[in-house]
Amino acid sequence: MSKKAFLFPGQGSQYVGMAKDLFENSVEAKEMIRTADDALGINLSYILFNGPEAQLKQTEFTQPAIFLHSVILASLIRTLNVDAAAGHSLGEYSALVAAGSIQFYDAVKLVRTRGIAMQKAGIEFPGTMAAIIGLDMQAVSDSCSEASTEGVVQCANFNSPGQIVISGSVSGVKKAMEICKSKGAKLVKELIVSGAFHSSLMESAQIEFLNELNNTYIYDARFPVYANVTAKPVTKNDEIKKLLFEQLTSPVRWEETIVNMVSDGIDEFYEIGPGKVLQGLVKRINPDIKCFGIDKFVDVEKYI
Repeated sequence: MSKKAFLFPGQGSQYVGMAKDLFENSVEAKEMIRTADDALGINLSYILFNGPEAQLKQTEFTQPAIFLHSVILASLIRTLNVDAAAGHSLGEYSALVAAGSIQFYDAVKLVRTRGIAMQKAGIEFPGTMAAIIGLDMQAVSDSCSEASTEGVVQCANFNSPGQIVISGSVSGVKKAMEICKSKGAKLVKELIVSGAFHSSLMESAQIEFLNELNNTYIYDARFPVYANVTAKPVTKNDEIKKLLFEQLTSPVRWEETIVNMVSDGIDEFYEIGPGKVLQGLVKRINPDIKCFGIDKFVDVEKYI
């Protein structure tokens, strides 16, 4: 008997026109999109469907947009019963909604608050992020330690073997990029982001976010959600809350998460949401595992 899991993408997977076909083909999707607009008091659906891309790329809109698209897809797939879920950074919120741990209406507000807080922290404490390809975890961690004399810098995402993202102050990240190059990294590329996500420069966002988090009712999850912070399954509401708080300044341990899910018996993954980023990462982590993508209404129809 195969064990299935949902995977939910994070920031960077957005595109203009997201969820438009869902809105046009499903009454439930239409209701959920209108509920989100209502909950946030903004016309998020207009930005989703029409852009402009520059606005959709702003963290405060990107996060609820990707979340909304993912959660709608998960709720439309009636016949697909899963044993576990995980989400990359922001995607963890989509996973928790799919697992019944946070109600949709509450979660969309929580995600928007998180996006605004992170965008604000990025303005107050400017930073950047960079992808490092072709070095192992230890080499990248050591490079960050060596570069920290120049400014804050740390590993932010352990995405797949040889693909790590670093985050921190501009001077710290630039220095770490130089050191990684000198250690033989195949590619070192600065990312276009509005802040140093998953680094200590997000501490002010954490404080701002905590109030909304404390006011959000979190239930025990119906099935395990593998947390970014620990790469381990979690179902208890108090632990989920603690890990969501920590997640803002902690690295996303994605490679370890997938390895742990596979060793716990998961043999089929479904990326639910915009893009194919996570399918690519899963293939690099374990080429033998089946991985499918559900993004458009045509993908949903197979499972209704």
